[in-house]
Amino acid sequence: MNNNRRFNYGGQAIIEGVMIRGQRKVAIAVRRPDGGLALRAESLPRISTGSLRQIPFVRGIIVLAESLILGTRALLFSSNVAMAEEGKEITSGAMWAMLGGALLLVVGLFFLVPVFLAGLLERSFDSPFLTHLVEGAIRLAFFVAYIVGIGLIPDIKRVFSYHGAEHKAVNAHEAGAPMAVEEIRKFPTAHMRCGTSFLLIVLVLAILVFGILGQPPIAVRILSRIILIPVIAAIAYEIIRFGGAHSNNGLVRALLSPGLALQALTTREPDDRQIEVALSALQEAIRLDGVEPKEEQACTTS
Repeated sequence: MNNNRRFNYGGQAIIEGVMIRGQRKVAIAVRRPDGGLALRAESLPRISTGSLRQIPFVRGIIVLAESLILGTRALLFSSNVAMAEEGKEITSGAMWAMLGGALLLVVGLFFLVPVFLAGLLERSFDSPFLTHLVEGAIRLAFFVAYIVGIGLIPDIKRVFSYHGAEHKAVNAHEAGAPMAVEEIRKFPTAHMRCGTSFLLIVLVLAILVFGILGQPPIAVRILSRIILIPVIAAIAYEIIRFGGAHSNNGLVRALLSPGLALQALTTREPDDRQIEVALSALQEAIRLDGVEPKEEQACTTS
């Protein structure tokens, strides 16, 4: 358990399930319509376990791509498990098409639209820096409004509950607590390395990075917003990684506290069955890494 605990396990919530990334494999646990659990394991690509994954800033871009690819595969699996009783199935092509549309929406809504809106107000400001602050404020407002909006959808609320379950399981594991539902339930739904915190850091960093560019022509401004997204994400990943490694430092926690607070919008308190799913995914990831966790309670799979 001690060797295993040095690895930072983490994952994401999916439809009626949780994905956990291990050292060499990804474990997915999904609640079937009949109440049982469907488990799936996938090997990580070589780039995710090779030397490039250890290079600062480069690893942030790799993790971003890895999260999109693995997350989409896990979402495809969970969707098809959820629809199994209806005899329906989503093809990988359809899922990737939906992902492409979602990415275009994200880039457009959170990076390009704020540029246009701030540009309309540009003549009202005397300072380019103030224009960038307005652009950043619009971007942050869109982000929070988007999270609040989708959080009103019942199916998304359940995903947010699984998100909370994933955080509780990982928090319990990192604290060395017994891996049992009743113990995991005691832990918080927020986590320092959460993707919600990562996205908030990206949006804040965008204000600083784009501010360095000044006020180039609108076409250059739009292009820069797209090209610099991976760069900003790489920097944000290093900040999140540092925060996770120094989570007991009061100053670090204070600086990253807005991200922890924002997670109140993307997580919900899970029920025991949802915690059981998160625990199953974490246990499977640990087992696949070849380390047998002690004091763990096996989850039912049927």
